[in-house]
Amino acid sequence: MRLTPPTVIAGWVLAGLVGGWLVRPVALGLDLTAPRITWPQALALYLVAAILGVLARSTHRSLRLRRGQLRAHEALNRVVLAKACAVVGSLAAGGYLGYALTWVGMEAELADQRMGRSLVAALGAALTVVTSLLLERACRVGDESSGPR
Repeated sequence: MRLTPPTVIAGWVLAGLVGGWLVRPVALGLDLTAPRITWPQALALYLVAAILGVLARSTHRSLRLRRGQLRAHEALNRVVLAKACAVVGSLAAGGYLGYALTWVGMEAELADQRMGRSLVAALGAALTVVTSLLLERACRVGDESSGPR
């Protein structure tokens, strides 16, 4: 199994960016109120990033310091979790960033709040991607020169 390539991450960020950019114009076109980003939404991404970071560290310690104290199916589950969180985190980071960009220079009520919280959420999603990739790398076993497994 190969590590998630940067092109996959970049592709999902771009897809999220386009999707996030379209949320406000579509909502306004349908005579709906533009969505508000709440603190729990943004902070949940930081919680996920923290959990993935702790899991990456414990996985690294289990495999490197204790010489393979992780069963194969556990390592595989962690790799799948890491790959899924990297993709979803990339999509969310792009989405929140795209949504924040639609509020730049707007004089609308709550525009600054929506933009600020979207940027906080985008950063949390980016941290989720980083910790996901760290977890994915922590699950590597075998000879490092032979490439990822």
